Amino acid sequence: MKEEIIIAGFGGQGVLSMGKILAYSGLMEGKEVSWMPAYGPEQRGGTANVTVIVSDEKISSPILSKYDAAIILNQPSLEKFESKVKPGGVLIYDGYGIINPPTRKDINVYRIDAMDAANEMKNAKAFNMIVLGGLLKLKPMVSLESVVKGLKKTLPERHHHLIPMNEEAIKRGMDLIKFCE
Repeated sequence: MKEEIIIAGFGGQGVLSMGKILAYSGLMEGKEVSWMPAYGPEQRGGTANVTVIVSDEKISSPILSKYDAAIILNQPSLEKFESKVKPGGVLIYDGYGIINPPTRKDINVYRIDAMDAANEMKNAKAFNMIVLGGLLKLKPMVSLESVVKGLKKTLPERHHHLIPMNEEAIKRGMDLIKFCE
């Protein structure tokens, strides 16, 4: 098993932390992982993306030109990364941040209305965990239990009381993800 993923959106959407939690979750399961962030100097509001590789085998290079899966959270990222999903791969997008949805027919496109769900949960910070839940439903590369352990590793201890809410958000995302015909 080897999954090569790009997560892209605006700074402040939890793009980098989503990737970090995914990488830590892989480590918890003894997998080989790579986490490579890229972002502009503006952080919040600027574009950000992270490449994550989770593999049972050694990873030869963290630099990729094509991806098995892409999580796209804004229009500029869709325009940049839609073409870089491997044929037969998966593209997940949040309906809130995309004006013109993906058009490729040789990939599997899924929509997740994570921003709406985060608002319903009255917690905007749950957004990225809802999206992560959608990815894990389609590509269960790590277990929910490992993600919770990953959260404990990545969140400062003063935020550990938020872990049950994050776990609930992941489960919500697993229920919300929808295939686009």
